[in-house]
Amino acid sequence: MTSTAPVTSGTVAVPDGTIYYEVRGSGPLIALIGAPMDSGPFGALAELLAPDYTVLCSDPRGHGRSPVDDTDKDSTPELRADDLARVITHVDLGPATVLGSSGGAITGLALAIARPDLVPTLIAHEPPLRELLPNRDELRARTDEVQTVYESGDVLGAVRKFFAMTGLFMPEEVLQQMFGGERDPQSIASDDFFYRHELHTTSGWQPSLDALRATPTKIIIGIGDESADKFCDHTSRALGTELGLEPTLFPGGHGGFMEQPDAFAKRLREVLHDS
Repeated sequence: MTSTAPVTSGTVAVPDGTIYYEVRGSGPLIALIGAPMDSGPFGALAELLAPDYTVLCSDPRGHGRSPVDDTDKDSTPELRADDLARVITHVDLGPATVLGSSGGAITGLALAIARPDLVPTLIAHEPPLRELLPNRDELRARTDEVQTVYESGDVLGAVRKFFAMTGLFMPEEVLQQMFGGERDPQSIASDDFFYRHELHTTSGWQPSLDALRATPTKIIIGIGDESADKFCDHTSRALGTELGLEPTLFPGGHGGFMEQPDAFAKRLREVLHDS
């Protein structure tokens, strides 16, 4: 994709590492965040929003261009929320509307608890909060199995089990291309950090529901309109039930902002206009 908005990049020092970020566009600040996904896949959406918003994207700790000092330390939602708070404060463009996807949605929820002054509005898109589901014991066991298979050296097997658990789909040829054969060291290190130090701490996060009900942050729960009856559809609706919120549908599936960036950007503008 050809960039149309100039991008300014920088880094922010955190107590145990460095967080990379990018800023483009002009207007009210909106932060697009994932976990473990880095800022790259948000690029198309960021470009589409840049004419109306100042768009902040960052790589979460331990991924992309955000190295941590201790790669054996778990990445928790609270740590990632603190990282994001430091980045928002550093760019000094005011509080940010936050669109968090998947693990990034959980980061956003943690930020809404810890620093609601920095996030007046949060769109939590498909947060994988397994502990809100009635079959959480089974899901814990399946997550353990994914991690065990990964640590045995069977990366493809772990990915397949992870996708089976979450209902995500990737064609076999794409899966082989991304996770089979020769891979670059950074991708290997990122996967290792995720499976060993992020998978359980993210999906197993148990937020204070009372704190989420009390936060002044306006929380919007997003679900892909192609995610019906999948894991993150269930978790998002469970969160909505707990908070008394009706989820908002967005185009596409779990990665709708990548699959249909134009439609996703249009829907996001509508939601923010109405909020």
